[in-house]
Order: sequence, then C-alpha cells, then structure tokens
Amino acid sequence: MKTLILHGWGGSDFPHWQSHLASEIAKNYGTVSFPLLDNCHFPSKNRWLKQVKKLLEEFKPDTVVCHSLANTLWFWLCQEEIATVEKLFMVSPPSLSTTEATIKTFFPCKIHNDIHAREVHLIVSDNDPWIKLEEAESMAEKISATYKVIENGGHINADSGYGKWKLIEEMVLGKK
Repeated sequence: MKTLILHGWGGSDFPHWQSHLASEIAKNYGTVSFPLLDNCHFPSKNRWLKQVKKLLEEFKPDTVVCHSLANTLWFWLCQEEIATVEKLFMVSPPSLSTTEATIKTFFPCKIHNDIHAREVHLIVSDNDPWIKLEEAESMAEKISATYKVIENGGHINADSGYGKWKLIEEMVLGKK
C-alpha cells in the first residue's frame, strides 16, 4: 500500500491525526508520503497543484488522504490529467464557496465529474465551522462517497482533539 497524505491550510504536523496516521502506516510496513506543501500558511493553488501533481506522477499512490483545504485541491487536480487512485479519504472539506482571504485562490471551486478514485469516503463533523452538513451531504452524493458524520468533531483537527484517531487509521489500513 502506498499512501499520500495531503494536509490543509497551515499543515498537519504533530499532534494532528494525519501525523499519527503517517506513523501508523509506516509501522505496518506501508509506504507513506506526507509532504509539507509549499508555504502552507499562505498557500497558492497553482503552486500546490504543481507540487501535488508531480508527487502523484512520481510516488503513484494507491490511497490519498486529504484534510481540509487538500480536499479542495483534489477537486482542482481532478480537472487535470491525473491517475485514478484506489481509495480517497476526504476529511473536513471546506465549503466550495469559502471566502477566506488567505486561501482565496482555491475558491470558488466546482466538483469535476471524474473524482479520479475508485472508492471515496467523506468524513465531516456536525459542527465544522468551515462547511454546513447540507453542503457536505450534497458533496458526498455528487462524488458517490460513503458519508460519515462525527458528532461535535469541530474541524476534525488537533485543535478539536483529533490527535491519534482510531477510526481513520482502521479505515485507511483496511481494518474496518
């Protein structure tokens, strides 16, 4: 299994669940790439697209795990020529019409018809400040994803208590 983990705005270093996931994959003899994307606190859609497109071509992951802004980046990547992955995990995507000035190059964003993944899992929280459940549910339907709602999970990041996260580890490692 080759897994590419893509962080959102500001990165996902320890104690974020993505850093724990990278460690668990490596401990189970999986191959993982968890790159720090360019200028993560002031991201540029074009720079991130170029960087991740190159990673996809060179690393050739079976599985991609996105958090937050990385989900929007994936939607932009789907408008380009990229290989299809086996599994795509989309956790806490922001609204496709987000107006935050620092990340304005990513929005507005549309969902492309081809999500470039054979199996898609969308996980959101019922109190995420970045997206309403109605939009998340509509997004899941449009991309034919399994849809899981976490109660009171906030943005499902370290700030909302998601360091080591058993559910995502089991899902990605195929134990659930």
